[in-house]
Amino acid sequence: MLTNTRTRLGLFRVAAFIGIATLAACSDQTASNILAPDQALASRESGDHSTSEGAVYVTTNGVDGNEVKAFSRAADGSLTPLGAFATGGKGVGGTADPLTSQAAAALSPDHKLLFVVNAGSNDVSVFRIKNDGLKLVEREPSGGVFPNSVAVTEDAVYVLNATSNTVGIFSYDESGNLRARATAALSANTSGPSEVRVSPNGRWLDVTERVSNTIDAFRIDEHGNLGAPIKSASAGPGPFGFQFTPNGAVVVSEAGSASASSYTQARDGSLSAVSSSVSNGGQAAPCWLIVDSRGRFAYTANAGGSSISGFAIGSDGALTLITPGGRTGDLGSGAQPLDIDFGGDGHFLYVLKNGTGSIGAFAVNSDGTLTPLADTPGQFARAGFMGLVAY
Repeated sequence: MLTNTRTRLGLFRVAAFIGIATLAACSDQTASNILAPDQALASRESGDHSTSEGAVYVTTNGVDGNEVKAFSRAADGSLTPLGAFATGGKGVGGTADPLTSQAAAALSPDHKLLFVVNAGSNDVSVFRIKNDGLKLVEREPSGGVFPNSVAVTEDAVYVLNATSNTVGIFSYDESGNLRARATAALSANTSGPSEVRVSPNGRWLDVTERVSNTIDAFRIDEHGNLGAPIKSASAGPGPFGFQFTPNGAVVVSEAGSASASSYTQARDGSLSAVSSSVSNGGQAAPCWLIVDSRGRFAYTANAGGSSISGFAIGSDGALTLITPGGRTGDLGSGAQPLDIDFGGDGHFLYVLKNGTGSIGAFAVNSDGTLTPLADTPGQFARAGFMGLVAY
């Protein structure tokens, strides 16, 4: 039975607001007048298939009905609208960072299915990806209250429920039909869960918790079930977005200190810092973070700085700024980015620009610098849109 407990949701949103405000909130609109550095496109291998056509998806988080806006991606990175597709569930509306999360939508590894959380109706929707858009397969309860992030493996789906501090565990078939299997609780006294991801080797599921300044790690068994959570302290305040490198290092954005940290994950799941709170040069509210598929670069979307900060990742997981001052990509005044993802196997970087109601785009150069591409309109500014995923 689907649930929608408005009172609990309201209390959670107030608590989340108070917590994130103390961490230099991701809705911070402080602008910067620093210009992006000169950038030049690096040459690419002739006929590289990784830039072949793909797609970008953005969720509207509409309180009267959540939708996914779909865009096809051409080989040059440009986007063409395909339409809006109803999830059958509801969002929570809002104007700025209403889910306080990353990965409100996620793709199956084969890019045939799209999974989307519906925070207002406490469920998750599954779409079949088609050449001309999306086809809704089904919608199932998320296993908790206020789902705000989702992670997908080849045969399992994990949904983070922020109010109930739980992870719903599902299996799915090739058609996208979900089967609820279990629910796992986050560690005691955690607060403000923001993102869930699975490690490249499929052994660990990690969750960042921005208010309690902690990161949980769950061991995944051979059946996809989760063990007891192992809690680690964050190196800096406000751990928010994160991603694993191919060799298993964990790179985390820190909204509370305009920085990012990297960690190694031990056999027992505990995290040890490699680089602790590396400053992005004061680009405020770096909430969302993505790592390229080769593990060479990490980028944060900075809500308060209207910018993208790039970090080079060393072989040991150490982080160094790509651009002095931290402004690797300039999104324009008032952009307020809310999510970020790669397309074309890391050749293109896409950003949801809440402040202007558009999708920003960059070509990713071989040295990690960014060359801006044309924005794509298609959203309403400050209308509650939340979640962007691309391939």
